[in-house]
Amino acid sequence: MTRAVLSLGSNLGDRFAHLRLAVDGFADVLVAVSPVYETAPWGGVEQDDFLNAVIVVDDPGVDAWGWLRRGQALEAAAERVREVHWGPRTLDVDVVTVDEVTSEHPDLLLPHPGTPERATVLRPWLDVDPDAVLPGRGPVAGLLAALGPHAEYGMRRRDDLVLGPDVR
Repeated sequence: MTRAVLSLGSNLGDRFAHLRLAVDGFADVLVAVSPVYETAPWGGVEQDDFLNAVIVVDDPGVDAWGWLRRGQALEAAAERVREVHWGPRTLDVDVVTVDEVTSEHPDLLLPHPGTPERATVLRPWLDVDPDAVLPGRGPVAGLLAALGPHAEYGMRRRDDLVLGPDVR
């Protein structure tokens, strides 16, 4: 069994349609879909706000590299262009975790190294899995709490934008 947590983000073009493209692209393996959050950009590059979500997927025939390739194919379908590190993008699909797999390969760092500092991943992940644990780092709820009382500043849950049912 290969269960993965993937974070989705978009801040160019039809942001919601890009997230929908990703969710539809994983529909055959979807376990859960978080609510959508509108979030301030992260990383210091001037750009528009993001729409972010987290999905949980499961397929015994897909390994960590398979999840990465599948996400990259969906980014390509959304015509993502990588010009500026942490810059604007039509679609970003990050592999956050895959079971208990760890990887130090520069193309696939697992668990995703930025996760403990990103409320934009932690909050929606907790929405679909309140007992979530980031391998090697501990409970996701504890990681979010450790970021402090302003961790979710700049985040707004968009209940008007529904990507899919919670299919847990």
